Amino acid sequence: MMEQHREQQHCQGPISRRSVLKAGALGVGGLGLSQLLQLRAEAKQAAVSQPDTSIIFIWLPGGPPHMETYDMKPDAPAEYRGDFRPIRTNVPGMEVCEHLPMHAKIADKFTLIRSIAHEFADHGGGHKRFLTGRKPATPTGFVNDAPAVGSLVSRLRSQRNIGLPNYISGTAAGRAGVDVYSFGAAYAGSSFVPFNIPGDPSEENFQVKNLSVSSAVSERLDDRLALLDGFDTLRRNVDQSGAMDAMQQFNQQAMELLLSEKSRRAFDLSREPDALRDRYGRHAWGQRALLARRLVEAGCSFVTMVMENPYQSGVTRLKQGVYNWDSHAVNCHLYDDALARLPIYDRAITALVEDLHQRGLEKKVMLVVTGEFGRTPRINTQIGTQTGVRQPGRDHWPRAMSMLVSGGGMQTGQVVGQTNSKGEEPKDRALTPNDLWASVYRHLGIDHHQAILDHSGRPMPLLPFGEPISELL
Repeated sequence: MMEQHREQQHCQGPISRRSVLKAGALGVGGLGLSQLLQLRAEAKQAAVSQPDTSIIFIWLPGGPPHMETYDMKPDAPAEYRGDFRPIRTNVPGMEVCEHLPMHAKIADKFTLIRSIAHEFADHGGGHKRFLTGRKPATPTGFVNDAPAVGSLVSRLRSQRNIGLPNYISGTAAGRAGVDVYSFGAAYAGSSFVPFNIPGDPSEENFQVKNLSVSSAVSERLDDRLALLDGFDTLRRNVDQSGAMDAMQQFNQQAMELLLSEKSRRAFDLSREPDALRDRYGRHAWGQRALLARRLVEAGCSFVTMVMENPYQSGVTRLKQGVYNWDSHAVNCHLYDDALARLPIYDRAITALVEDLHQRGLEKKVMLVVTGEFGRTPRINTQIGTQTGVRQPGRDHWPRAMSMLVSGGGMQTGQVVGQTNSKGEEPKDRALTPNDLWASVYRHLGIDHHQAILDHSGRPMPLLPFGEPISELL
């Protein structure tokens, strides 16, 4: 408990031949040219044989309160159960928070996992532990010492030429750096970080700023206007100036992606019916979810969309609210803040689940929705930094968390695992983030036991432990 209190005060298998190649085999001693060529051929063949599957990963930074969302404890003492009550869903025996009514109507299309836990209570350590599937070298800070799973997927699927980036993320404009959320690629290689789309896609003047690939090409292509005519302008400028010849290889590859008709179409949300955009919600979260569906439908392997700050897209900031899911009492009034964010979240997530099913993508696409940890089962009250009055909150709690998964051809309409009567820790079916990632790798047709080499040449398995969650298969 002393460790937790201290943290709160500061809170604001064997290597395969294919894996050797993907670690950068040209730098590995002892391999002859013929061996390298053979490994390259095997890698290409492996990429061809991978299934046409994708991941949508919705990241909820700060740590959503499991006992205000997916793991209600109505019979627990008042200082644990809180003010909200559970409601029944269309799946007998499954309940969710009363402020997630849209979830309740489509619970047969998703699964709730209530028994994943780990040991890292700091945001940085929690991000790194969850997103990499490894215990980080340091319990704080957001710079990865191991690759985020999305980067490993991008690297292992690097032979897939789909006409747009194979790993894409969407974040707020000021939160685009890979180290903000521990999205770093570490020894997988910096070219395998996500192609980031910063900003609010619900805005009429929204721009996909990162479509500007080089200082030699100053045009910025956006999702609403330049994606309609900027590609043609950029194509003409490149041809006339000869800038393509002067670009480094990485920028040249990026340019080839960005000039493709497939990219042009995939990023263009104006192609969607207004009614569907309304169903997702004209909010950054809803439109990011819709964009994620468009990108995986176009063939992107791994799309991460961050749903962090609800107070945007016309939603007034509450004095007793907080920009992310970090619901300490000093940060926010737990229930007032939840009443602002849960309806937006409810709409965006359920629209995405329904849309994937309606478009026949429920087998191709696996959806994962989670944060880095849960919140303390016992509620505490403190004086809010912004309000100056005592208010309820919950602190960091990695010993229990809940998440939603859907699609991927998985069994749905079920709850996997449960916590004890006070929501403190798994009571049965204890799992770790690695079991979730093993399930993700399985869906993508990637053997999670294979290894790549780190910076010192050591073989590092994709996951040091963990197996696919059998209930999902």
